[in-house]
Amino acid sequence: MSGVWGNKIQISIFGESHGNAIGINISGLPSGVLLDMEAINEKMERRAPGRSKISTARSEADKVEILSGVFEGRTTGAPLCGIIRNSDTRSQDYSKLKDLMRPGHSDYPAKIKYQGFNDYRGGGHFSGRITAPLVFAGAIAEQILREKGIYIGAHVKSINNIEDDSFNPLEITKEQLNSLKGSDLSVLNNEQGEKMRELILQAKKEGDSLGGVVECAIAGIPAGVGDPFFDSVESTLAHLVFSVPAVKGIEFGAGFDITKMKGSEANDSYYYDGDEIKTKTNNNGGILGGISNGMPIIFRAAVKPTSSIIKVQDTIDVNKKQEDKLQVVGRHDPCIVSRAVVVIEAVSALGILDLMLR
Repeated sequence: MSGVWGNKIQISIFGESHGNAIGINISGLPSGVLLDMEAINEKMERRAPGRSKISTARSEADKVEILSGVFEGRTTGAPLCGIIRNSDTRSQDYSKLKDLMRPGHSDYPAKIKYQGFNDYRGGGHFSGRITAPLVFAGAIAEQILREKGIYIGAHVKSINNIEDDSFNPLEITKEQLNSLKGSDLSVLNNEQGEKMRELILQAKKEGDSLGGVVECAIAGIPAGVGDPFFDSVESTLAHLVFSVPAVKGIEFGAGFDITKMKGSEANDSYYYDGDEIKTKTNNNGGILGGISNGMPIIFRAAVKPTSSIIKVQDTIDVNKKQEDKLQVVGRHDPCIVSRAVVVIEAVSALGILDLMLR
């Protein structure tokens, strides 16, 4: 399995959903960074399970135990290792999944690739639980970026067919981004958020699940960041975002809708705002040629419906080599989108920090 990513900042994740612990090793952090553990814990709590009725009932504190790389509250420059102990596991809920392949999940391809030796309990290393260490690393990256005047925030753009408002692509403030981080369902329009909540609870009642879209903004990033071709801003962020379980698509700026525009409409015209160079529109999402142009970076990530659902589904029994029925038991999110918001923020911070340090 590939558990390592990065250039200037290198991360290595480890653990399984129902193993003893999950964790991450982070190399390349600058020395002397004073860790704001309160802010880190707030980030971890936003992703943690069991916070509300619209998430899984599994209860994990997600407290990070730092084993190395920090002394007297500051980074030492040595690799920083943090682990999160697993406590609320019910592995017996997954006993049938050794042979019955969950539709929409990694069970079947993983069984083939790893010859049946992979840990299937709770999805093992394929579980969304493994994003918790990423949130920890991203929280550290965000602290470093804030010192450079760069702020990152995201919200639930849609759940199924219910749409939230969009970010203003021309002006995004740190106050706006920070205001999104106090809710279990981060939205710009609270009325739409309540409709989303009702729809999620209805899907939960029906034993089904929903997907949606997360919109992320990166404000304050200067022009000139990015390393085309293969380490452009888009390719770096897309690599990390697609590493988040359940993400199936990404678009920057106007995204696919830019194909419906003429060049005269799609091009972002420049102008001077005092000594600062800005664009009149931001259809390209703050990125041109793979390099930041100084405008806010905007992208959206599509998150599929949770694959583990109570509804009976058709599947196969790979031991008996026959078709079968499956009703997944256990504790699962009826919609993972709300908890994915902080994960998208975290991986974005890691990607931007890595590019900034080059």
